Amino acid sequence: MSRRRIGFWYRLAAVICKPPLLVLFKRDWQGMEHIPADGGFITAVNHNSYLDPLSYAHYQYNTGRVPRFLAKAGLFKSGFVGLMMRGTGQIPVYRETTDAATAFRAAVDAIDKGECVAFYPEGTLTRDPDLWPMQGKTGAARVALLTKAPVIPVAQWGANDAMPPYAKEKKLRLLPRKTLRVKAGPPVDLSAYYDREPTAEVLRAATDVIMAAISEQLAGLRGEPVPAEPYDWRKAIARERRAAREAAKAATAAAAAAEPAAATEPAVGPQQARSTQQAQEDESK
Repeated sequence: MSRRRIGFWYRLAAVICKPPLLVLFKRDWQGMEHIPADGGFITAVNHNSYLDPLSYAHYQYNTGRVPRFLAKAGLFKSGFVGLMMRGTGQIPVYRETTDAATAFRAAVDAIDKGECVAFYPEGTLTRDPDLWPMQGKTGAARVALLTKAPVIPVAQWGANDAMPPYAKEKKLRLLPRKTLRVKAGPPVDLSAYYDREPTAEVLRAATDVIMAAISEQLAGLRGEPVPAEPYDWRKAIARERRAAREAAKAATAAAAAAEPAAATEPAVGPQQARSTQQAQEDESK
């Protein structure tokens, strides 16, 4: 099979989701010509809003090539959401268990069957203060090197204006009407890594190439230059923890230094206090 049929469940999801998206948002879609017409492929997408999966899915659906997302296994368990996730053929990810590799096997199988598998390589909403893609995880690169399938970088911008990440209240900001911008770029060239053993260093290098391609597409949407280096969330957390430890040490040292000073202040006994009082009275006469 060269490509996945859209099918009943995806069409039902489109019937439910597309009308409000069309009414509530404007669209700026670019680069649809880079989405392969046939055969299996990977899309690697940035993530800066809880709303952007809908924005990207709308864009991808309109190309005629529906994506299969990798999503948390808990979403598949029950209720209408679980029914839709199973019906549309999304791929469950079992985080922090020995079943985590199952998602990659399912992704490889889907690509071999001519389907599109969508990765959010960052693994979560970006923590970059300016909402640029941060350093990615290596899952997309691992699947790409196993399948040698095209990797299409996709950038999104605008959903973050309607629903900013990490806002105190997850409320839609619909007015003024926002524009959902999505741009796909040409396939990422990973041929330099195809015949190499997929070591941690090789996977990291291939991932960095993918993330750089996503950032390049996002720069076109934002009209801004790409940052010199991607935001490294782990290093940022390590710096914050180190600063907190140093601040705690400094506070402890300051408190310890203050205690001896207080202890060495001369004590005023009753006799000295009476003598001082008497001297003050004599001086006032």
